Amino acid sequence: MSSSLDDISDSLSSVKLSNGVSSQDSTRTGQDERLLWRSDSLIDSHVGGCPAQMSTDVRRARLEEAFRTIIECVGEDPDRDGLKDTPARAAKSILFLTKGYEENLDLVVKNAKFDEDYFEMVTVRDIEFHSLCEHHLIPFYGKIHIGYIPTGKVLGLSKLARIAEMYTRRFQNQERITKQIAHAVVEAIRPSGVGVIIEGSHMCMSMRGVQKSGAETMTSTMLGVFLDDPRTRDEFLRICTRR
Repeated sequence: MSSSLDDISDSLSSVKLSNGVSSQDSTRTGQDERLLWRSDSLIDSHVGGCPAQMSTDVRRARLEEAFRTIIECVGEDPDRDGLKDTPARAAKSILFLTKGYEENLDLVVKNAKFDEDYFEMVTVRDIEFHSLCEHHLIPFYGKIHIGYIPTGKVLGLSKLARIAEMYTRRFQNQERITKQIAHAVVEAIRPSGVGVIIEGSHMCMSMRGVQKSGAETMTSTMLGVFLDDPRTRDEFLRICTRR
């Protein structure tokens, strides 16, 4: 994994900002403004995604019907002993696996933001996650590492894991999750920098398609001093690779 993180570090050294301003120019153009930029589509879209007018009972009933149709379409008998309760179980399962659509940042973080005279790096690593690939609805899973440097306000440690859970319990891709988590931490406590690295194994690559088991996907998002200061970025990468 360390070689992959070294590659991430090398590539970040030449990254330009989304508005076309290089990291070297960020102090002149307003680092805080650049750090706090966020796309509403990353934070707000797909939050509370279920239609408000559709009750849980209605959703579950429609999902059960849909799963029964799937069973029939693959040539099975949905009324046989081993499958007769499968649509109900599958409906309950998919509602749990996508429960992140019913959550938002305020609901997850609540009041777990604390004033603290601490301005060094905070890192929570090896957060396990499971998600569903939006392209094939097949699982992908792995570990998430989150680091930030507070500016007088810290976040309850479990909330970093809950933010990760909120975004992974949806139909997703790994690249989007990485961005969403980073920008959500910025939205929550306005740190001077955030780093997020995700290591993911995708079953859509191992159990179908190219069928290459063992392949690992690495994604990263660096904001603020994690992007602009190589020493801060390297410290974060060392923490993530330490075993």
